[in-house]
Amino acid sequence: MFHSINAAAHGPLGQPMAAAVQACVHCGFCLAACPTYRELGQEMDSPRGRIVLMKQVLEGTLPAEAAEPHVDKCLGCLACEPACPSGVQYRDLISPFRALAEKKRLRPLMERIRRWAVAFTLPHPARFRVAAALARIAKGFAPLIPKSFRPMLDLLPDKLPAKQTWPAVSPAIGPRRARVALLIGCAQQVLDPDINTATIEVLTRNGVEVVIPPTQGCCGALAWHVGDISAARKFARQNVMAFPDDVDAIVTNAAGCGSGLHEYHLILAGTADAENAEQFRHRVCDVSLFLTRLGGLIPPPPQKTNRRIAYHDACHLANAQGVRSEPRALLAMIPGAEIVELPDAHMCCGSAGTYNMDQPEIAACLGAAKAAAITDSVAHSVATGNIGCISQLRAHLHGRIPVLHTMQVLRNAYRGL
Repeated sequence: MFHSINAAAHGPLGQPMAAAVQACVHCGFCLAACPTYRELGQEMDSPRGRIVLMKQVLEGTLPAEAAEPHVDKCLGCLACEPACPSGVQYRDLISPFRALAEKKRLRPLMERIRRWAVAFTLPHPARFRVAAALARIAKGFAPLIPKSFRPMLDLLPDKLPAKQTWPAVSPAIGPRRARVALLIGCAQQVLDPDINTATIEVLTRNGVEVVIPPTQGCCGALAWHVGDISAARKFARQNVMAFPDDVDAIVTNAAGCGSGLHEYHLILAGTADAENAEQFRHRVCDVSLFLTRLGGLIPPPPQKTNRRIAYHDACHLANAQGVRSEPRALLAMIPGAEIVELPDAHMCCGSAGTYNMDQPEIAACLGAAKAAAITDSVAHSVATGNIGCISQLRAHLHGRIPVLHTMQVLRNAYRGL
């Protein structure tokens, strides 16, 4: 697409944004893949439409306020990228644009308070656990809670699991085949810490030593995806320094976190840490991809019953990282397991970081549609690779079907459960 963007005027992120705009040929293949276009049916709420809007803002021919409502509705699910025949790197445009626009944006007071509350709590497990406990009390006073805060309450489970901790080093069982450093996440530690426990057990059973760097923090993806580049850079620098060099990979078990780590070169572009960020991101690997590449995995023992397992593609695993076949291959190792493919598997469930709090109506429609597809599949359980998806699906399935992380399903199979 022809443009007149002065990339240099927009700082170190200007060139990636201009390149993404230029690659778009306005063909429209992205429309059918876009969840918000399917829900809203508006050109400006499609990737193609948003690219035009962002182009005009970057060129200075359109006020940012005119584009922001449509850009805000973007999930950032990146379903448009695999659908695009021109290879538009939409990720190089949407988050940098939000970071650029957020600096000049004045949001309504209640929205600013809600965004501050999320930023202050979610990335910090101790704070989030306290906030979640207070929120459970607040549920009893829901009619008195401001409307913009209610989606936060609705998404919280009625009861949080007990806190879990993990050793700094979990040795491999048997001969050591590899050594990895694990990102343990932030919200995941509170909402479902067993995911980390299961991940460590699956890795160590297969000869992988697991190191948990003590000074690691939030990956920064939540901040990055809503335009808070200052916080994103702070978290990115912390993790670049925290993870050791003497490991075979930096392993993640949350799709959103893994995607965020892969974008450190954008988050830290133009800073003194840019080169380290570039090296760091190439060492990041989702746990399902790492195990598949490792090969020679121990097969689970025969199971008591055959099970139908519906697999849900987390957007930031399938679209952002290109990891699709690997989780399915791991689940297929389980004796008697039948992997069920869901219709419209590329459609986002509506979680998308904090999207289900920022755009609750659209998120609820997407969550309900995904829950209906799972229910219709007559599966015994659902497996996926992202804590955000897990929370969203659990909220919309209302306990009808268990929702587990792929590593939990595999760990349970190893235990014969």
